[in-house]
Amino acid sequence: MISPLDPVIAQIIPLLPLRDPETMTPQSARDALRALAAARADSPPPPVASIEETEALGADPRLPARVYRVSREKSPTVVFFYGGGWVAGDLETHDRQARLLAIETGAVVISVDYRRPPETRFPGAFEDGLAAVRDVIARIAEFGAGNKRVGVAGDSAGGNLAAAVAIASRDARIDLAAQLLVYPVTDVTGNYADPKENARFPSRTENAEGYFLSRAVMEWFAGHYLSNPKQGDDWRVSPLRAKSLAGVAPAVVCTAWFDPLRDEGEACADALEGAGVLTKRHQGAGLIHGYFGLGEASEAARLEAQRARANFKAVLERARRACPENPYFARPRFGLASAASIGRVK
Repeated sequence: MISPLDPVIAQIIPLLPLRDPETMTPQSARDALRALAAARADSPPPPVASIEETEALGADPRLPARVYRVSREKSPTVVFFYGGGWVAGDLETHDRQARLLAIETGAVVISVDYRRPPETRFPGAFEDGLAAVRDVIARIAEFGAGNKRVGVAGDSAGGNLAAAVAIASRDARIDLAAQLLVYPVTDVTGNYADPKENARFPSRTENAEGYFLSRAVMEWFAGHYLSNPKQGDDWRVSPLRAKSLAGVAPAVVCTAWFDPLRDEGEACADALEGAGVLTKRHQGAGLIHGYFGLGEASEAARLEAQRARANFKAVLERARRACPENPYFARPRFGLASAASIGRVK
């Protein structure tokens, strides 16, 4: 049975930005997301023990980054990539999400301000993401516990970066503990404008408009991220196009029912499971793209996001107890393993 759209979210949708690609510019998109974050000024953000402004080593310059801690105890470390279509998000727009991730997982969260298009197009953001993970691991003593407890996380375009970085980390023999992919972009082939490619994912038609994020806006975002539409075939843009997902970090994949990206997110979860990767799904019944940022208004959104973060915490914590005989972490780095041999979280 399909859950109806959450009535609270139905009232919020007309108030949300980034809905008119005909008039939207990169700067107006950034201003709109900043304004949305600023509109919550009367509601204090969830408190954390400390916030530190720092830098992470990107692919070219050093990148601004923000470190969130809930304690000084040894803990997992999570590199977080904000969403906003690669173009519009920043450290401020996703400050509350980073705080909640730290609070509910107990991890040290490092939010990375990667270079954005159109000033820096693909593969700039991806290269910054991978370089930042390498840098955090090299400096792990400054952050959390050990290398076995480093995860990546992101929402929307940030989920795209987290997924691509997880694949690249496997190839570089960086053993990440977990990945949290929140309504991720996973297949940009066709730039959201090709009818044949769109037909592979029915949600692109079912939810093409009317539920905040539209397919037309995704086409706008992809057009700004890529210098050439053919780059959408590259797995660093479209993680679903990777030759194999075997051996990547265990994943928590979140989708939303009323989201044009729903089916490519579910296809990513299918591919991860098919490659033998431990995968937990959250299917966001009655919710829209962006619901992780709507928890203060919608109880349904808050509870679903909390469940996802709780599962992500469980995967990070299991990394602490990992040992060679533990089948949960007996993941091959390369090659294909059956899901049955590794097990699945339900």
